[in-house]
Amino acid sequence: MSNRVQNIRGMRDHLPSAMILRQYIIDTLTSVFERYGFEPLQTPVVEYAETLDGKIGDDEKLIYRFEDHGGRKVALRYDQTVPLARVVAQYQGQLLFPWRRYAIGQSYRGERPGRGRYRELWQADIDIVGSASPLADAEILAVLTDALTALGFTGFTTLISHRQILGGIARVSGLDDAAAGDVYRAIDKLDKIGIDGVRNDLLQSGVSTAAAERILALIDLQGDADEVLNALAQQLQGDERALQAIDNVRAIIGYARAMGVPEERIVIAPRLARGLSYYTGAVFESIVQNPPMGSLLGGGRYDELIGMFAGRSIPTVGLAFGIERLHDVMEELGMGPASRTIATAFVTLFNPDMAAESLRLAQELRRAGLLVETALDPSEKLGKQLQYADRRGIPYALVIGPDELARGEVVVKDLRSGAQQSVVRSAVASQLRSAADARRTPRTAYDQGGTHERQTS
Repeated sequence: MSNRVQNIRGMRDHLPSAMILRQYIIDTLTSVFERYGFEPLQTPVVEYAETLDGKIGDDEKLIYRFEDHGGRKVALRYDQTVPLARVVAQYQGQLLFPWRRYAIGQSYRGERPGRGRYRELWQADIDIVGSASPLADAEILAVLTDALTALGFTGFTTLISHRQILGGIARVSGLDDAAAGDVYRAIDKLDKIGIDGVRNDLLQSGVSTAAAERILALIDLQGDADEVLNALAQQLQGDERALQAIDNVRAIIGYARAMGVPEERIVIAPRLARGLSYYTGAVFESIVQNPPMGSLLGGGRYDELIGMFAGRSIPTVGLAFGIERLHDVMEELGMGPASRTIATAFVTLFNPDMAAESLRLAQELRRAGLLVETALDPSEKLGKQLQYADRRGIPYALVIGPDELARGEVVVKDLRSGAQQSVVRSAVASQLRSAADARRTPRTAYDQGGTHERQTS
């Protein structure tokens, strides 16, 4: 190990400017989740290893496992879905279905770090437990659409498919259900290895050239959602499971449109596989094209996972927002709050004799709901205090000296423009509150064409 002080690779420290954006993302998502009636849940970051074993599929090798001091085999949480299944089984007598839940916290994956991929990652999950209705799937789509819109995204697309559509594509191409698993795994790597790579993977797994070409043609169907579903229905005639899946996706999209999800937001993507093995029905993920970051979130229906713990099938649909990817994309595009500092105002200390009055002013503003930082050294020159506030990015500095005290006024200095004015002390809070509200207005910096511009109030 190096003697250099450092964090573990793939696990990041988030300094204040980054945390302000991350907290904004979390607060925005929480607000949207609760608007739809989702309730908070928190589970431990450590689970018994057997809880996670056999639930995740090929990525199970990425789980962090170890023995605790008591010799128990435990593991770090890989995602928040399997812990949810454990909770539902453990407390099912205390839960009323359908149950809408959200959870925000860290998960851990022992993978190679890269752009948008970390070993410690924050996720925000929502799930509807106990409903098999396509309306539940549609509500998840409505939540994700509202959430990304509230964050300032205007150029995202949500891809949707169904595990039985992929299964049907494999079956009409001459493969049985056992061989369909190889098809899922190959197609799930499409974005990484391209169409030629998927073709090679299919051929190496024993799929014939003719079957591979038919699979590739069907997963590449593109166009209007209704047109793609109609084309799939025609191509998958005779496969009852696939046709039922197509009807299910039609119902989901219909309900989503009724809840205000714009038609252009949803794209039918037969190629969408979602690698986790527990998905059983509709699957979806939302992407942006620029910057290239992969999916911002993903999810789907998993009707059997909870049953592995509960002993009975409990239909569930949900998704996970990747906080890391949302943060990185929004930071790159200049989205989110206009300010990267917490305080709206900095109260200076005019001199030691006036320090108590300045501190009283700061408390008045805090009681009015403002975020206020104060100088800490009454003997420090006023110019140095103002310089500190400016370097911190605090937009306004307040000065109250003997003359201002006598007149019942406060000097409010805009540190960005250099302009200053004397304001009646009783009006300072309302003036700063208006300025603070303007600073909290999010910047929308992403459009459908992939360009961006700053819109700062």
